[in-house]
Amino acid sequence: MMTELSVQPPSSPVTVLAFDTSTASLAAAIVRDGMVVASSQSFTERNHSVHIVAELKRLLAECGLKPENVDAIAVGQGPGSYTGVRIAVTAGKTLAWTWNKPLIGVSSLEALAIGAWELRIGRHELTTGTVWIVPIMDARRGQVYTSRFAADYTGHWEALDSDGIRIAADWTGILHEQASASDGVSEIWFVGDIALHEQTLGMSDRQDGVPVRMLAFSMEAGAVGKLAWSRYLRGEKDDIHTFVPNYTQLTEAEVKLQAAALVRRD
Repeated sequence: MMTELSVQPPSSPVTVLAFDTSTASLAAAIVRDGMVVASSQSFTERNHSVHIVAELKRLLAECGLKPENVDAIAVGQGPGSYTGVRIAVTAGKTLAWTWNKPLIGVSSLEALAIGAWELRIGRHELTTGTVWIVPIMDARRGQVYTSRFAADYTGHWEALDSDGIRIAADWTGILHEQASASDGVSEIWFVGDIALHEQTLGMSDRQDGVPVRMLAFSMEAGAVGKLAWSRYLRGEKDDIHTFVPNYTQLTEAEVKLQAAALVRRD
């Protein structure tokens, strides 16, 4: 799937209020015509629900904006923390309904990947060929929420895999095997929540393999807003009533409930 990050803007400015709570970071931003006007990060993982409304109000006030000045609400739809994703989606649906604004959901993993990519190219860390950007969020028990994107310095950006939960060791082996078999892949970048998986992610970085870079990176809502801005310009939006988080897996509680139900049936 191709994601167009550069879209011809309309004649009047488009202002997007964007936020994501899929990780330990409560990330919020104001994006106008694809540019980040203001942003914030607050690491209050267990208190996102307490702080999100106040933080969004503060950010709007900082920019001198009122609800009527906002053109769209952008939300990181997940995957990620079950409770965290649910908080952002609920807040997004409530604001979109109350303010009568379009609701636009984007992949939290894609936002994480684009944010890290833009940071690196902003530092002029150039390379030739295609780079695979692999966002990582810890999912416990040796698993990660992840996907894969291809990018280069011409502005190309493409999703190669769907968002999902994968065993980190198996996923790393697959990526290195496929990259080594490809002539066009110059590097693999693992970005995001890599601390718990750094040894696993780098285990196949052999001297004769594709080079690996690792970038510890926290979610920035500016990327959420930019992705949503592109969707807005294409006339895309989500239905407020049917919009739900992308959990990618059943929660542990749901698995236990289903198992108990099966036992009762037997």
